[in-house]
Amino acid sequence: MTSQAEAAPAKLDAAVLKVAGVVVLGAIMSILDITVVSVALPTFQTEFGATYAQVAWTMTGYTLALATVIPLTGWAADRFGTKRLYMAALLLFTIGSLLCSTADSIGQLVGYRVLQGLGGGMLMPLGMTIMTRAAGPERIGRLMAVLGIPMLLGPIGGPILGGWLIDVASWHWIFLINLPIGAAALVYAWWALEKDSPEPSESFDFLGMLMLSPGLASFLFGVSSLPEEGSFGATKVWLPMLLGGLLVVAFVFYSFKPQHPLLDLRLLRNRNLTVATVTLAVFTIAFMGAGLLFPSYFLQIRGESTLSAGLLMAPQGIGAMVTMPIAGMLADKIPVGRTVPFALLLIAAGFFTFTQVGTDTSYMLLCGSLFVMGLGMGGTMMPIMTSALKTLTNHEVARGSTLLNILQQIAGSVGTAMMSVILTNQLNESAVIPGMTNPANGEPVSEAGAAIAAQHNPQIAQQLPPDLLERGLQFAADSFGTTFWVGFVLTLATLIPAFFLPRKAQAAVEADGAPATPIVMH
Repeated sequence: MTSQAEAAPAKLDAAVLKVAGVVVLGAIMSILDITVVSVALPTFQTEFGATYAQVAWTMTGYTLALATVIPLTGWAADRFGTKRLYMAALLLFTIGSLLCSTADSIGQLVGYRVLQGLGGGMLMPLGMTIMTRAAGPERIGRLMAVLGIPMLLGPIGGPILGGWLIDVASWHWIFLINLPIGAAALVYAWWALEKDSPEPSESFDFLGMLMLSPGLASFLFGVSSLPEEGSFGATKVWLPMLLGGLLVVAFVFYSFKPQHPLLDLRLLRNRNLTVATVTLAVFTIAFMGAGLLFPSYFLQIRGESTLSAGLLMAPQGIGAMVTMPIAGMLADKIPVGRTVPFALLLIAAGFFTFTQVGTDTSYMLLCGSLFVMGLGMGGTMMPIMTSALKTLTNHEVARGSTLLNILQQIAGSVGTAMMSVILTNQLNESAVIPGMTNPANGEPVSEAGAAIAAQHNPQIAQQLPPDLLERGLQFAADSFGTTFWVGFVLTLATLIPAFFLPRKAQAAVEADGAPATPIVMH
């Protein structure tokens, strides 16, 4: 008897690819926006006369909005239908982008970024749900490879596009560019997505929302304040983290009581989903946290422009583009437990080079290491997601993808804050220059801080002795190397949960929840 998995077409057909195009377009807009804005922070400081801590909230506010709205996505998809909700999210994101371009103050910009995040937060989990339902579980590996395209284009194209738009036009265009993309995505979604039948029978878990959404937002607010405050002992850090953590823990205990909780933690009874989410969380802490340090090294230690730093990061994306389609096909045929560990070892091998960085490390070596890391990236994140979603029923996919996105958001925020604090503390150990203070805040200036500032400010470079600048820059490079060691160790630690990923063929689950006959592999 031929199994369903065997009978399934080997390739994604035109109808599925049409749907995938909608989702990829929306995801590109959302992910690209994050990396484009990250390179504009110095520009915001100049334009609005704000401190770095103030402009950083243009990123943090967006993140908090994502964390608040993602838990609602699973219920809303069942209640209103994925097509209508996806189009509403696209519209909200596009309107938010337009408003961001009109901001007259840093406060307005942060507020509009929150609005943008409310739409952007729904795009990825909804996109995963739409694509998985369209292709079926037996082809989810290939599907995840398609969804990985925006995840690659964002880190590659964001810094390049952002630097170029700011140089040739103005910062307003990093938001205005979303308007034509958003309009095209809306028209495409209206044409390509089939109207689905919402299931409004499930009651909304209002009590769960009062615990989970504010809890996540409060916890991530505390985590995001850590780089600015520099210590867990700061009230702005520990108090919101504690309050948010208590609300999230209360939700965990509560969530098993209602029939339809806001976030269905019962899904974690599925061993494959649990192992995959733990693996993904550890990997995200390691890679997303350290990932922001790569361009910072090129900017601060090597004195490269924003555009050049973006171009130097391109080998990583190219490497991922090579392996991601292959990994997607293999994930439908070979258990991910046999492939993901090898991909993680590639990432670790590339990572090791950055633990040894100095002020003049060969660009050829660094770009080659980024390419090797990219090869590993292409075989890691999407296969893990494939393993997580493959054994869920059609109805469970929306809630499963919501769970994955929440954990990724938390892990990414924790990783970013942790790496920022480690790097900042390392740099602060540099010797202080006697009699020199920062005019912005009156604080003493360290040798490392002065050397980094001198990379893009010739006036500072002329005021200080060459030997002091050389010593400070070397100290700063060593600080980056120490921080990269943390990312390297965490990447190796990901091998522990990855060891428990499925090593035997998984049974795809049909829409009615009955397992399809698996392909037996020997």
